Amino acid sequence: MMTVGSRMRQIGWAVVLSICLAGFVVLTFRVNAVKSEVRLAERQIIALERENLLLETEFETRANQQQLANWNRVEFGYQAPRADQFLDNERELAALGLPRAIGGPEPIRVARAPAAETMKFPKMVSPVTGEPAGVEDDRPEGEAVASTRSLADRLSGRVAFETAFAEFSE
Repeated sequence: MMTVGSRMRQIGWAVVLSICLAGFVVLTFRVNAVKSEVRLAERQIIALERENLLLETEFETRANQQQLANWNRVEFGYQAPRADQFLDNERELAALGLPRAIGGPEPIRVARAPAAETMKFPKMVSPVTGEPAGVEDDRPEGEAVASTRSLADRLSGRVAFETAFAEFSE
């Protein structure tokens, strides 16, 4: 039989084990709470760093604007436009224009390309012979044969057998 002392020892160990388990659970929850606070603090730090960067950029931009304004005023003599310099409509803008001077060029009203049939293109010249393309060759038979056919005929393959053979035999 089991003695009372050993039974008390078992109960004691069970109590100690349950206290340790409860302490572990409480400690785990506390650690998670601290981790959550750390993450929140890190997010706040990142947000503050971004805001700091934004403010630094704005400060530098405003400082540069002031520097540019100083340069414009001192170095170049520029000034900000005044209220009387703004125009209300197109008529006021047109009133600022001057009439065309005597002998001045006519204003360009419309710009367009001429029709294709009225345009004169230079004749195509053969890079080999230096003569205009499409002109018959006055050379004796057996020398270079100049083609009088159109480019479309030559590219379409409608070539007489003798002409093709004469071109390849050279």
